[in-house]
Amino acid sequence: MKKSKTTALTKHPKKQTLRKRMGQYWQLYLMLLVPVVLTIIYKYIPMYGIQIAFRDYKSVRGIWDSEWVGLKWFLRFFSSPNCLRMIKNTILLSLYSLLWSFPIPIILALAINQLRFKKFKRTVQTILYAPHFISIMVVCGMLRIFLSPSGGLINLIAGTGIDFMSEASAFRSIYIASGIWQDAGWGIIVYMASLANIDTAQYEAAKIDGASMFQRIRYIDIPELVPQIVLMLIMSAGNLMNVGFEKVFLLQTDLNKAASDVIAVYVYQQGIEHAKYSYSTAVGLFNTIVNVLLLIIVNKITSKISEDVSFI
Repeated sequence: MKKSKTTALTKHPKKQTLRKRMGQYWQLYLMLLVPVVLTIIYKYIPMYGIQIAFRDYKSVRGIWDSEWVGLKWFLRFFSSPNCLRMIKNTILLSLYSLLWSFPIPIILALAINQLRFKKFKRTVQTILYAPHFISIMVVCGMLRIFLSPSGGLINLIAGTGIDFMSEASAFRSIYIASGIWQDAGWGIIVYMASLANIDTAQYEAAKIDGASMFQRIRYIDIPELVPQIVLMLIMSAGNLMNVGFEKVFLLQTDLNKAASDVIAVYVYQQGIEHAKYSYSTAVGLFNTIVNVLLLIIVNKITSKISEDVSFI
């Protein structure tokens, strides 16, 4: 009798079928249906147009009747004189942006979390959030005014007359610095949400044990942020080749093209301005493939590092 009871207790409960689970939670599945349908319509169905990159697309003939040319457009891009320069500029601009922009929201979140006056804390957060809601066009207009050689704020303070927008060597610094100012405050939201979930008893216990502020950050705050840091790093690395087209296009001049000539702007110029649809699609597809490969590589690297690294 005892044996039968123990076996009955240790027996796993019978799993419900998918149909029964969907019937039981049909409201949730109905809500899930909306984003799934929208994703299929706007993300997956248009992917059939990728074949334009392998055809000599003519709008009169349509996609299916256009001549198949294989890797012709890819070879043309790789043999173009500006190919290496565009790839180099895209990688450097994205890599420097990631290097300088990624740690700033983490540092800000850790610093704001130490503020104990709630009103002051909310004020600081609001000030940091505000630039995110300014449009790229307005930001670029502000940059052109501040960096103007005649009457620009930077030149007035420094007492110089440098045309920064025409200096290729200054373009990356302008792009990265303006990006940090605009998006750093918005980037702290995820980290602040994680820090808000930390039990205050941990801080109180650490204070009783004599832990300093930096020790509390190191042993309590940072370990809590590690999963979010890894996730945000993977997402950022997946967009490493996707330099912000709007800002680069609006800040680009004929004199700073040596540093601002990137793939995104080139795709726009070839596809929209010159109507080379097949060629621009091939270049864009190459850019996407590189992003996917980087995403897979970084995902594997960060997953291994996150298991081994200890912040304690």
